[in-house]
Amino acid sequence: MSDWTAFGRVDADGTVYVKTTEGERVVGSWQAGAPEEGLAHFARRFADLVTEVDLTEARLKSGAADAGHSLSTIRRIRTTLPEANVVGDIDALAARLDKLATLAEEKAGEARAARDAARGEALARKTALVEEAEKLAAESTGWKTAGDRLKEILDEWKTIRGVDKKADGELWKRFAAARDGFTRRRGAHFASLDSQRKQAQTAKEELVAEAEKLQESTDWAATANQLKDLMTQWKAAPRASKEAEQKLWERFRGAQDAFFSRRSEVFSARDNEQRGNLERKQALLAEAEALNIDADPKGAQAKLREIQAQWHEAGRVPREAAAGLERRLRVIDDKVRDVMDSAWRRTTKEDNPLLAQMRAQVAEAEERLARAQNAGDARRIKDAEQALAAKRQFLQLAEQAG
Repeated sequence: MSDWTAFGRVDADGTVYVKTTEGERVVGSWQAGAPEEGLAHFARRFADLVTEVDLTEARLKSGAADAGHSLSTIRRIRTTLPEANVVGDIDALAARLDKLATLAEEKAGEARAARDAARGEALARKTALVEEAEKLAAESTGWKTAGDRLKEILDEWKTIRGVDKKADGELWKRFAAARDGFTRRRGAHFASLDSQRKQAQTAKEELVAEAEKLQESTDWAATANQLKDLMTQWKAAPRASKEAEQKLWERFRGAQDAFFSRRSEVFSARDNEQRGNLERKQALLAEAEALNIDADPKGAQAKLREIQAQWHEAGRVPREAAAGLERRLRVIDDKVRDVMDSAWRRTTKEDNPLLAQMRAQVAEAEERLARAQNAGDARRIKDAEQALAAKRQFLQLAEQAG
């Protein structure tokens, strides 16, 4: 409602009244013009109050304002409202302010709880950092790692706010003591390090020699694991003098780079070969999937056997594609087998053309194995042996079924 003048009146002598549930009360006097202007003047003052309440409510609900400050504003307006020199629905505004006060108190309580939780969390974080620092100071022998971590703890410490002064001071004393203790222990260690550096240099020279022996290896997997193990040993070994350490590291890293560069070239060539094999098998698969098995089962079977022979000769494909290709080819093979089985059951074993074809395929597989053995190609031999074993098994099952 914007016509707040309905909640007031002006008597003949210019006295302005506001109407409330408790009755009328005087809010001022108007002598400067018409009575309606007087009511409008005091109604505008009430509208200003409503506007302030609207803004306070909006900021409170949006979280843009501090709940405590909003509560103070609400209480201030609510306290002065019974005697405010305004004309408007004071009772409704009072009820609204009471509800807002309750909301502000809840939000202020939540804010206090959040601050308390933040202080507790800050205290817990600093306590955990102190305990970690004390453990590092007492136990760690990884001097660089521990020293770096203590610096990180200090940096993180500086970002944590909200711990009360007394608790913060006590925690700082513990952290400073831990850091000083670590510094003393590390100083004592490096004071006796000269002799250890000579031993470290000898040990790392052995690691370098071992790495340089391996850099020409073609046993890719085993050598890679050996080099990784040597790297682990390198990192675990003490440091030699700065100059010796740098020279040894350059040799050690150079041996590793030489091996892994050669391996990368070989693997890249293999990947290119497998991608070519994949394209060939995809073409063979498309040819197989285009066979009209139902119209010409025997012709489809013969063509499929040719495709399968080329398939095995095509070689390996990328691992992620192999299973899907093999599955699609098996679907075609199963369909051909089902159609031929139906025809096979209608013939005698002696007259069964499928058995004759399977025997011929076994013979072809035997010849393919012989060629692979003569060529000395281990991979082709393995593939041919697997293919022959499968064809012999299929033939045996077919003869038994017949």
